[in-house]
Amino acid sequence: MVVGILQMELAIDHAKSLKDKRRVVHSLKDRLHREQQVSVAEVDRHDVHRLAMLGVTVASRSVPHCQGVLDRVVDKVRGHRDCVVTAHRRD
Repeated sequence: MVVGILQMELAIDHAKSLKDKRRVVHSLKDRLHREQQVSVAEVDRHDVHRLAMLGVTVASRSVPHCQGVLDRVVDKVRGHRDCVVTAHRRD
Protein backbone atom coordinates (compact mmCIF):
# COMPACT_ATOMS: atom_id res chain seq x y z
CA MET A 1 0.00 0.00 0.00
CA VAL A 2 1.16 3.53 -0.84
CA VAL A 3 0.04 6.62 1.07
CA GLY A 4 0.29 10.01 -0.60
CA ILE A 5 0.41 13.16 1.52
CA LEU A 6 -0.14 16.69 0.27
CA GLN A 7 0.20 19.84 2.36
CA MET A 8 -1.13 23.09 0.89
CA GLU A 9 -1.06 26.64 2.17
CA LEU A 10 -3.99 28.72 0.94
CA ALA A 11 -4.52 32.46 0.93
CA ILE A 12 -8.13 33.54 1.38
CA ASP A 13 -7.75 37.24 0.72
CA HIS A 14 -11.42 38.24 0.91
CA ALA A 15 -11.98 36.61 4.35
CA LYS A 16 -12.72 39.26 6.93
CA SER A 17 -13.28 36.83 9.81
CA LEU A 18 -12.66 33.24 10.86
CA LYS A 19 -16.27 32.51 9.89
CA ASP A 20 -15.54 33.56 6.27
CA LYS A 21 -12.41 31.39 6.26
CA ARG A 22 -14.25 28.37 7.67
CA ARG A 23 -16.94 28.66 5.00
CA VAL A 24 -14.31 28.43 2.24
CA VAL A 25 -12.29 25.67 3.93
CA HIS A 26 -15.37 23.56 4.75
CA SER A 27 -16.67 23.85 1.19
CA LEU A 28 -13.29 22.92 -0.26
CA LYS A 29 -12.80 19.97 2.10
CA ASP A 30 -16.24 18.55 1.25
CA ARG A 31 -15.74 18.95 -2.49
CA LEU A 32 -12.30 17.32 -2.51
CA HIS A 33 -13.50 14.39 -0.39
CA ARG A 34 -16.56 13.83 -2.58
CA GLU A 35 -14.89 14.26 -5.98
CA GLN A 36 -11.39 12.83 -5.39
CA GLN A 37 -12.00 10.31 -2.57
CA VAL A 38 -9.27 11.82 -0.37
CA SER A 39 -9.12 12.68 3.31
CA VAL A 40 -8.76 16.40 4.01
CA ALA A 41 -8.13 18.29 7.25
CA GLU A 42 -7.14 21.79 8.25
CA VAL A 43 -3.81 21.13 9.95
CA ASP A 44 -2.40 24.57 10.82
CA ARG A 45 -3.06 28.33 10.81
CA HIS A 46 -6.36 27.84 12.65
CA ASP A 47 -6.48 31.35 14.11
CA VAL A 48 -5.35 33.31 11.03
CA HIS A 49 -8.42 34.36 9.05
CA ARG A 50 -6.67 34.89 5.70
CA LEU A 51 -4.50 31.74 5.62
CA ALA A 52 -5.30 28.04 5.80
CA MET A 53 -3.08 24.97 5.82
CA LEU A 54 -4.74 21.82 4.49
CA GLY A 55 -3.45 18.27 4.74
CA VAL A 56 -4.68 15.80 2.10
CA THR A 57 -4.06 12.05 2.11
CA VAL A 58 -4.82 9.25 -0.32
CA ALA A 59 -4.10 5.52 -0.10
CA SER A 60 -3.54 3.41 -3.20
CA ARG A 61 -1.81 0.36 -4.59
CA SER A 62 0.58 2.36 -6.76
CA VAL A 63 2.71 5.47 -6.64
CA PRO A 64 1.55 6.77 -10.06
CA HIS A 65 -2.09 6.60 -8.95
CA CYS A 66 -1.31 8.53 -5.74
CA GLN A 67 0.60 11.15 -7.68
CA GLY A 68 -2.23 11.51 -10.18
CA VAL A 69 -4.85 11.97 -7.48
CA LEU A 70 -2.74 14.56 -5.65
CA ASP A 71 -2.05 16.41 -8.93
CA ARG A 72 -5.81 16.57 -9.58
CA VAL A 73 -6.36 17.89 -6.04
CA VAL A 74 -3.83 20.70 -6.57
CA ASP A 75 -5.44 21.55 -9.93
CA LYS A 76 -8.92 21.65 -8.34
CA VAL A 77 -7.78 23.93 -5.55
CA ARG A 78 -5.94 26.21 -7.98
CA GLY A 79 -9.18 26.51 -9.95
CA HIS A 80 -11.21 27.41 -6.86
CA ARG A 81 -12.39 31.02 -7.00
CA ASP A 82 -12.25 31.73 -3.24
CA CYS A 83 -8.59 30.91 -2.51
CA VAL A 84 -5.08 30.89 -3.94
CA VAL A 85 -2.49 28.15 -3.42
CA THR A 86 0.59 29.91 -2.06
CA ALA A 87 2.67 26.76 -1.43
CA HIS A 88 2.32 22.99 -1.56
CA ARG A 89 4.43 19.94 -0.78
CA ARG A 90 3.93 16.25 -1.59
CA ASP A 91 5.32 13.16 0.08
